[in-house]
Amino acid sequence: MIFRTSFLAASVSLAGAAFAHDGAEPVTTVHVASAPEKKAWTGEGDYRFESDPGWGSIPFNELPIPTHGGVAKDKAGFTYVSTDSAKGILVFDKEGIYRRSIASEHKAIHSLMIREEKGEEILYGAWLGGKHGLKMKLDGTVLLKIPCPMESGKYTDANQWAPTAIDSAPDGSIFIADGYGLSYVHKFDSTGKYLLSFGGKGSGDDQFQTCHGLAVDLRGDKPLLLICDRENKRLQHFDLDGKYVANVAKDLRRPCAVSFEGKMVAIAELAGRVTILDENNKEVAHLGENTNDKQRAQFGVPATDWKPLLFTSPHGISWDGNGGVIVQDWNATGRVRHLRRLK
Repeated sequence: MIFRTSFLAASVSLAGAAFAHDGAEPVTTVHVASAPEKKAWTGEGDYRFESDPGWGSIPFNELPIPTHGGVAKDKAGFTYVSTDSAKGILVFDKEGIYRRSIASEHKAIHSLMIREEKGEEILYGAWLGGKHGLKMKLDGTVLLKIPCPMESGKYTDANQWAPTAIDSAPDGSIFIADGYGLSYVHKFDSTGKYLLSFGGKGSGDDQFQTCHGLAVDLRGDKPLLLICDRENKRLQHFDLDGKYVANVAKDLRRPCAVSFEGKMVAIAELAGRVTILDENNKEVAHLGENTNDKQRAQFGVPATDWKPLLFTSPHGISWDGNGGVIVQDWNATGRVRHLRRLK
């Protein structure tokens, strides 16, 4: 029998608890509140979304699972959520039930992206914990590891490199954002050979203050990079040669990651909000907007203080394939939420 208890409704007692290693039962009891989460909705106009109680619940014998990573979804309906724990990447089925973990040897993958290449789905991860870009099969088998590009001339020490995002373009080229390092974006060929760099710290149109997330934008006539310039609170378009194109959205709440579904864009904003852009990059909805300054962009908000439709620190995001979104909060004990689109 599969139990789908809402992790959001759980009152988890972690103080003084000793957790056994890798899948073993916890030494102490984990207490769960009896009141189930009720459905509710958020958004506006034609863009309303309903909460999905219990989706993404993490089994109690897996706790704690700090979430500081990304979210990606494959064609079969499985959702991949990277964590800072020894479990690596958690895999949930289309109903949001935890099924397995992969890539346990690659703790602290900061972002995820799935792309189809030669008929096979490929999982890309920016491995912040190991300072590499990773190209993997969906079972976590590593196909390619990309280290700090010392040949770029941007680094005097490889420890200056702290990759936070990765994606590949239709031509096979790979882009990695050094968001927690020197704020450069680097381009590699399909074999991992270094090609070029652009950006660097600053507030100019061709600079970044923490290029935290990136994704290849295929909505237009030609592929572009959509980059989350987090501390400049904007999204920027660059071409695949690293040339600045345009500011797509401004005055955001510290954008961390983006995801595409058709012509729509979903943005995870660290300061307690998800924003939806239409095909013209116009803001059409804000989801789960948290007005509590003490909860926004805070890692330690306990489960007892969560509200069903209020995010605390959205960090990873993916569309669900049916107009809904899956959001990972940056949280010490782990939080993953699914919002269904109301038709």
